[in-house]
Amino acid sequence: MGRPRGAFDAITPVRVTAIASLTPLEELESDPFLVDSRSQHAMCARWAAEHGFVIAREILVGGLRFDHCALWDGVRPGVDVFVAPSTRVLARALSSVAEFTAECARRGVRVETVGRAEPSYDAQMKARVHRRLSMPTAGYDGR
Repeated sequence: MGRPRGAFDAITPVRVTAIASLTPLEELESDPFLVDSRSQHAMCARWAAEHGFVIAREILVGGLRFDHCALWDGVRPGVDVFVAPSTRVLARALSSVAEFTAECARRGVRVETVGRAEPSYDAQMKARVHRRLSMPTAGYDGR
């Protein structure tokens, strides 16, 4: 979706909150993209850059209630935008996509999905995600 005319101006920068799903590592084989929160956030950052926005906040959640303060703390109507890679990610991240989008509408906050194809994961990509998520305290940065 394009930016609504007059909804945002140069004086007030648009703040984007990227939503990624917190999905257990055990689901890596069956659904690697939902487990790979880094790729989800990167997809949101590309979307934001293409629209002339920057990511102000990244949220990693699983089954979060639509009215939880972690979502709404500091969110301003007409300034903030929530973005997720897809409705599928939102469905995993939030307890109810319908209630969340209704709350966004009520508060005057946009919610967008990137809508691009998810990456295909080969064994090597899955192994990198597994190492990154299983060894975070060892200083491994995922490369």
